[in-house]
Amino acid sequence: MKILILGAGQLARMMSLAGAPLNLNVVAYDVGSQKIMHPLTGEIYTTTLEQAISDADAITAEFEHIPDDVLTLCCNSNKFYPGKAAIKTGGDRALEKSLLDKTNVACAPYQLITEKAHLELAVKTLGKPLVIKTCQAGYDGKGQWRLKSDDQIEQIWSEMADFIASGTQDAPHSIIAEKMIPFDREVSIIGARDKQGNVAIYPITENEHTNGVLTLSIAGKNNTLVEQQAHSAFTKIANELNYVGVLAIEFFDVNGTLLVNEIAPRVHNSGHWTQQGCHCSQFENHMRAVAGLPLGSTELKHITAMINVLGQGYIPTEVLTVSDVTSHWYGKTAKPGRKMGHINVSADNINKLADKLGQLTDYLPEQAYPGILKTATALMLSE
Repeated sequence: MKILILGAGQLARMMSLAGAPLNLNVVAYDVGSQKIMHPLTGEIYTTTLEQAISDADAITAEFEHIPDDVLTLCCNSNKFYPGKAAIKTGGDRALEKSLLDKTNVACAPYQLITEKAHLELAVKTLGKPLVIKTCQAGYDGKGQWRLKSDDQIEQIWSEMADFIASGTQDAPHSIIAEKMIPFDREVSIIGARDKQGNVAIYPITENEHTNGVLTLSIAGKNNTLVEQQAHSAFTKIANELNYVGVLAIEFFDVNGTLLVNEIAPRVHNSGHWTQQGCHCSQFENHMRAVAGLPLGSTELKHITAMINVLGQGYIPTEVLTVSDVTSHWYGKTAKPGRKMGHINVSADNINKLADKLGQLTDYLPEQAYPGILKTATALMLSE
């Protein structure tokens, strides 16, 4: 079976690796170069996008910011999963908030902004501080402001106005202001839904961010109190979108109540731990879903942590001296802050995971890999 993936980055690469044992042959469409290529070898083919769509048995995507003409072309083939509505919702916070309202899934109080009066209304009704985010073209903490005092309004509005003005009639720009709510931690749920509506959901992941970018995830801690909320939110959203594939939802945990932060209609960075932590990874389950195959087990095999490799030119080989550590390199050119790879480390229990994370700090310096020692210490104290 042939699968076309829109996007040719590391997520397409890992989907390709997961699909090969299932006899799913992947090609990717690189949106930047507009070329069809192999996401693992980098080989560029002479095939046109139209030919690739025609040749494919199924089409999917590794990211949500896909040009509308490409998305329409793929959707018209009736082979595209998870579907246009899901991709559009994941790439537009205004549509995302509308979906949450429709499905009665909780999020922070918000105000949609297209003019200055809306910003002033948000300050009045939601109070300060506010988190302000572009509805389109924002990811990994980009396109965001923090409004803490009235004397910031003019400066922030001038920057927001530039973004709103850069929209077009066909692709208008808008902004969301959210009430800043102190939260205890950030968690995510990753799950898969197949063409028959069957759902398989992974254990909750606890996530650590540095400067708005995910740096470390842990799965396998006791999350019984919030698991039901996360499963309910996933099922409501996936069913409303008639979703096919892997869907990720990020939450703020506020005193045991989950509020949705973002929805990602694709395999997700916070689900990379599933490669070693579960029998069937998020990448394999996504490929199974879009190909019409039965979903695989999402049951936790091992408590697992995922460490992001950001902006580094290599992963130190010494990490492989620590037992149950797996290195995943993406083969990209190093740039500051760029996601270059990740490291998965598994253990039989929380204490052993904490010990292994502590060992890894000998090879992964705090400046390049923030929060590992802090997380190891917190895990030790939690037991």
